[in-house]
Amino acid sequence: MKFTLSWLKDHLETDATLTEICERLTSIGLEVEDVDDKAAYKPFVIAKVLSAEKHPEADRLKVLMVDAGDGKPVQIVCGAPNARAGLVGALARPGTYVPGIDVTLAVGKIRGVESHGMMCSEKELDMSDNHEGIIDLPADAPVGTSFAAYAGLDDPVIEINLTPNRPDCTSIHGIARDLAAAGLGTLKPQARPDFRTEGETSVGLKIVLDDERLCPGFALRLVRGVKNGPSPAWMQARLKAIGLRPINALVDITNYMTFDQGRPMHVFDAAKVKGGLTVRRALDGETVLALDTREYRLTPNNVVIADENGVESIGGIMGGEHSGCDGNTTDVLIESALWDPINIAKSGRSLGIITDARYRFERGVDPEYMIPGLDRTTELVLRLCGGTPAEAKVVGYKGHQPKVIDFPFSEVKRLTGLEVSTEESRQILTRLGFTVEGSANASGERVSVTVPSWRPDVDGKADLVEEIMRIHGVDQIKPEAIDRLSSVNGKILTTLQVRTRAAKRALAARGMLEAVTWSFISEDQAKLFGGGSQALKLANPIASDMSDMRPSLLPGLLTAAQRNADKGFGDVAIFEVSGTYETDMPEGQRRVAGGVRRGTASINGAGRLWSNNAKGGGKPVDVFDAKADALAVLEACGLPMGNVQIEKGAPAWYHPGRSGTIKMGPKVVLGYFGEFHPKTLGSLDVSGALCGFEVFLDAMPEPKKKATRTKPPLELSPFQAVKRDFAFVVASDVEAGAIVKAAVSADRKLITGVNVFDVFEGASLGEGRKSVAIEVQIQPVERTLTDEDFEALTGKIVANVEKTTGGVLRA
Repeated sequence: MKFTLSWLKDHLETDATLTEICERLTSIGLEVEDVDDKAAYKPFVIAKVLSAEKHPEADRLKVLMVDAGDGKPVQIVCGAPNARAGLVGALARPGTYVPGIDVTLAVGKIRGVESHGMMCSEKELDMSDNHEGIIDLPADAPVGTSFAAYAGLDDPVIEINLTPNRPDCTSIHGIARDLAAAGLGTLKPQARPDFRTEGETSVGLKIVLDDERLCPGFALRLVRGVKNGPSPAWMQARLKAIGLRPINALVDITNYMTFDQGRPMHVFDAAKVKGGLTVRRALDGETVLALDTREYRLTPNNVVIADENGVESIGGIMGGEHSGCDGNTTDVLIESALWDPINIAKSGRSLGIITDARYRFERGVDPEYMIPGLDRTTELVLRLCGGTPAEAKVVGYKGHQPKVIDFPFSEVKRLTGLEVSTEESRQILTRLGFTVEGSANASGERVSVTVPSWRPDVDGKADLVEEIMRIHGVDQIKPEAIDRLSSVNGKILTTLQVRTRAAKRALAARGMLEAVTWSFISEDQAKLFGGGSQALKLANPIASDMSDMRPSLLPGLLTAAQRNADKGFGDVAIFEVSGTYETDMPEGQRRVAGGVRRGTASINGAGRLWSNNAKGGGKPVDVFDAKADALAVLEACGLPMGNVQIEKGAPAWYHPGRSGTIKMGPKVVLGYFGEFHPKTLGSLDVSGALCGFEVFLDAMPEPKKKATRTKPPLELSPFQAVKRDFAFVVASDVEAGAIVKAAVSADRKLITGVNVFDVFEGASLGEGRKSVAIEVQIQPVERTLTDEDFEALTGKIVANVEKTTGGVLRA
């Protein structure tokens, strides 16, 4: 939002300096992004040409002697056809930067004659496109003074960054109101438009919509006998200063109203409108040639203003070229309407149109200013173009129902810590346009506050507190030291936060890199990983392939791994600890640690098999790499690993024979791991050796509370551990995990670990049979074990396995 200082002072009576105004704007939440103080125009001075002689070496050049008011004439070579003795213009001396030609002047020779500066044209000073001659000022222009001050080029331009919740400050009048409320002057009252109307607006007007919210009101006025030409210099100067191109008086008036009052307007050439105007939904495939000379293809989601010729304007966004006003316009229809902010935002985005009107309508304009805005625009048209106005025609508008908030002034202290007196709070709200009703009582002040029509962002008590706080001054909140903790070992992080950090450290320690992927994925990917429900679709996705909330971390990680492979980095190990979404309710959001390994990126190291085989690396990743990663996460989170069970199988996106499910008990699923189903990889357009895992951090039970957080003393057995190998022949469908569990349960005190190191199937064992070899680690605790002890323990292990799985010791 840009405006000039003089434009602001049309609405604000103040003696504040530019610096004070900018500081106050930022302090009340209207952050100043940029200030152009027009310092570049300061070197230009008004000068008079004393003589103009023909250049000795060039027919079209003249040698001027110019007086800049200091009594020391300077010589300047000039080629302007209107250069003559007695002309008063704008002089730029050597060292001056000329913005229109992007050049810094220096003393130079032109055809052998020295030139000490230049007399400037309007184009060279960015005043207009006129460069046919140098600036020719009236003879009484004060020689030696600042040309910028004389021509009004020294008016500073302020640009503020508006947040979307402040539609009231999309107008200069609204900004002035905020500054006045902050004590930086007085808001000037706006005179009520005063003109007489003759007759009625003869053009028909109707709203034909299935939802009245799309156009809550439409006002139209016919003005006959206008003379449309260039707008006055003061209006053109202001529009140019904020980056707008003057077109003609009628169009410039609508642009001026957009910024001055925050009220977008539109004008139709009445002679080009056939029949009446109808506000309706566009027909599917209907087109319109807009004022930007581009043709837009419309859908029924777009609201348009049409006549018998077809679409004349895209409602609230941009007018049509066909009914636009030009120099031949004599009768004009002035439109002032209300539009649905959501529909305007969606239409503007779908059509790719960004206009000042859309910027304001999608934030919400003042509904009560629809008709006064039409009157003020009419007054400007009459003043600048003449004409005879007809009575306004208004359809659809049912009036504004103001919001009333029950507000206790004690909320200010409670929410901000600021001590603001009741009287000051009342005054701030009143100056901002709120109506405060109610008086003090024994229990404190509780008043009724009516929200003005131009503040659609104010809904409740907290919004009123914000208004009081920003005007009183956020800088009045004094910094206070945080209270010291009563004890040093107090728990600060939640269990889930602790486990999130522990999982990240564990996976990073295993050589994986942390990735951050989008929480949004395509509908096809969501369905592939068990999601895709209607409840998890985004109402307003930023892209077509980001339409659904992700049900799993794996789609993002798999596609990220493939992007790395496409760029030559095929051996990738990445992880992410973040949220996934099963439903749209809070309890449907999961905290998951997920990871993917690709190529040869195992924990033993990536690379060629022959160069890394000694370290155990160089082999393609498989299900066991994913299993090790998942178990490392569980162990890092402090889960008792003795209670963890692994079962065969996993969801459909995993390979059915190379995957597993991690459980604690029969019902609690802690995660999945494995290689991926070829169909899954094909659907994602991903290839290569890949494995991955998902661990649900929020599914882990809370750790049991301990009497103390002090770690117990480390107790190591003084006796040497012993390892024994066993090979059991079992049925092919018996899981190795069942054998491990049976071996451990033989003596939990002595047996500290069981690992599977070989699985063999062959004709020598018989059909439907396999051999599973395990290594059992035995740790004596109280004494060295004898041969008889080992024989007894071996017998228990064999008996347990036989009883549980039906396996027999392989001969």
